[in-house]
Amino acid sequence: MKIAFYGSSLLSSYWNGAATYYRGILKALAARGHDIRFYEPDAFDRQQHRDIDPPAWAKVVVYPATDEGLRSVLAEAHHADVVVKASGVGIFDRELIEALRTAPRADALRIFWDVDAAATLDEMRSDPAHPVRAMLPEIDLVLTYGGGPPVIDAYAAMGARECIPVYNALDPETHHPAPADPRFAADLALLANRLPDREARIEEFFLRAAALAPRRNFLLGGNGWHDMAMPPNVRAIGHVGTADHNAFNSAPRAVLNVARDSMAAIGFSPATRVFEAAGAAACLITDAWEGIELFLRPQEVLIARDGQDVAEHLATLTPERARTIGAAARVRVLAEHSYDLRGAQVDAILKSRRARERKAA
Repeated sequence: MKIAFYGSSLLSSYWNGAATYYRGILKALAARGHDIRFYEPDAFDRQQHRDIDPPAWAKVVVYPATDEGLRSVLAEAHHADVVVKASGVGIFDRELIEALRTAPRADALRIFWDVDAAATLDEMRSDPAHPVRAMLPEIDLVLTYGGGPPVIDAYAAMGARECIPVYNALDPETHHPAPADPRFAADLALLANRLPDREARIEEFFLRAAALAPRRNFLLGGNGWHDMAMPPNVRAIGHVGTADHNAFNSAPRAVLNVARDSMAAIGFSPATRVFEAAGAAACLITDAWEGIELFLRPQEVLIARDGQDVAEHLATLTPERARTIGAAARVRVLAEHSYDLRGAQVDAILKSRRARERKAA
């Protein structure tokens, strides 16, 4: 099928946490014969911070962040069998979701792909005129990258015809163990951009843990932390490009995952970082959230309720135990949570919906 995908960016992970998710899913769909065209705006300096070249498995169209630029790429939707509008493009989000009514052919499958379902649902609850909520009766399918039963039920209550989670996963060709790099040596490392709905949790799970473990070395990667007060044993290094993610995950004794407020509250929402770290055989410590056992089992991850739990995990974590936990996590995600499997899931969804539409016609 010809798929027109309107998202934030495939080429740049700069202030764009969904990049590796898009890459994994769309690469797997292309391997199953789908013709992928990804449309991304030239906005937020993402094109100046590309971390991959245009891939062979998708045609990427970068359009000017202007009304004329938007119109030019929306016109191409008419040639697609499947038209996808992803959440969080950052510009023209209203226009893009409303275009699902007018841009595709009448027989095309219209999909809203929500990469931050908890936040989108909160917005829709507070705004009955929200553009996504207004369009839900006309959208064939909602896909989300997390959320589980709570998100499925919430979308159904909002009027969605159908909502299916397609979780984050691992591309083992992209994320894998790497030689230890002294740039990223630490007892605990965290890779996270500074966002309003995650800052307080990072203060608790990472910065408080650092204060409680002054003899341990902590490493913080990600945008936006340059003016944050931190304990002296925390080293903030700014943006870490995807080319360095394997080294970042492989060098420390342990890697921390901290969910955003909304994701932690709704559960069933593992971040891409969880699978990237597991793919590198990192020993992962994660904040507690409902549904984690669907992705990693107790012997494959360390779970913390607060910063004190994180500090206590570090106090007893030997290098040997860390390697054992990381190796077990890698085995699990390779077997059950690869993007190849997610691609097979989406491929089956698309084919079944097309068959259903043809039968109805």
